[in-house]
Amino acid sequence: MVKLLLWLILLVLCWPLALLALLLWPIVWLLLLPLRMVGIVVEGVFALLAALILLPARMVRRSTATHW
Repeated sequence: MVKLLLWLILLVLCWPLALLALLLWPIVWLLLLPLRMVGIVVEGVFALLAALILLPARMVRRSTATHW
């Protein structure tokens, strides 16, 4: 909602810039899409590495908790 209001204000103040932004936004979105995918993959790899590194500590903590 806020983005729409900001765009409408820009449309009133400087309509050529608002129309240019409206036309260029899908192109910019398509150009940034591969970077988003890379970000998702990197986040997944870091989560996997953290799980592998923390796995021994979690196993020790679980085994000591079951013996009490």
